[in-house]
Order: sequence, then C-alpha cells, then structure tokens
Amino acid sequence: MIRLFVAIDLPWNIRENLATLCFGLPGAKWVSEDQIHLTLRFIGEVDGVIFRDIQAALEEVKASSFPMRLESMGFFPPRKKPRVLWAGVEKNEELVNLRNRVEAALVRCGLAPEGRKFAPHITLARLKGTPLKRLTNFLSGNALYASQSFSINTFHLYSSTLTQKGAIHRLENTYELIQK
Repeated sequence: MIRLFVAIDLPWNIRENLATLCFGLPGAKWVSEDQIHLTLRFIGEVDGVIFRDIQAALEEVKASSFPMRLESMGFFPPRKKPRVLWAGVEKNEELVNLRNRVEAALVRCGLAPEGRKFAPHITLARLKGTPLKRLTNFLSGNALYASQSFSINTFHLYSSTLTQKGAIHRLENTYELIQK
C-alpha cells in the first residue's frame, strides 16, 4: 500500500518567506521548509494497481497555468481547540478549477469523492496545547501577511511515509499545466 496526495509546490522564495514566520508558538510542530505545499487532494492509502491508474488519470488533467498569491493566516478547526496553523490563499477561481479537475480524475479512478469543501491553505504547523492567547497574538502580528504573486505551472503526485519524526514526502510524478 502507498499513501498518496496531490499538491502544488510553492517557489523556494515563498517557502523561505513563510519559514521566517515559523517560530514563537509553544506546542507548534512547524512544517519543514522543504515540505511546505498546498494540498489539492489527500488520497490516502492505495494498492499498486490503483496507484498506476491515478498516475494515468492525472496525466489527462488539462488546465492552464495561473498566478497565485498567499494572504492571511488562521487555524483549523474554527471555533474549537486549534490543531493546524495555516497561511491562506487569495481567492483564485483557476486554482479551484484545477482542484475540481483533479478531483474528477480521481473519482473516475474509483476513489470516493472528497467529502469536505476545498479550503485552499498552506499548513505551517500542527498545534498541540498551544495557548490560545499566544496563537491570537501570533495571528494579530501576522494579520497583514501577503506574499508576492507567483506562477503555478505544475502540480504533483506525492507519496508520504509516516515516521516518528513526521511524514517523509517523495515526489512520484509531475504534471505540466498548459502555458498561457
């Protein structure tokens, strides 16, 4: 069995910029700079046959490249004990279109549809016991966060192996978007 997800990688300068913000929160397990990404769809564990079907189906996804920009920060779940600190994505119909095409391709492979609404975000940290006051101070201090605009030209299929030190991601395939 192989554990999979589909993601967009961010340019290194954007990752480096985000990494400069990742400190000062007790109980935060920060995502390493090299693993910062935007998940389009978590697939989960599949066998080798389905894995090959997924790779082939994602080859058929046709979408144009597009600009993207990060803005704002927040946490999941809302109105409950915070578990994930995230950077948001400026409203982007082209991103939603790409995600919907990826989702449709995966459903055609026999995967169950994603039950949750797509909420594009970049996970910065997993939180455990982080004092709410410290989190709200962090969010207040970064309330005006916005990245420069950057171009999305590819998306990727990753495998993920869980270890005691966290997940190890391995690039399985890269899919090119149509250049505008």
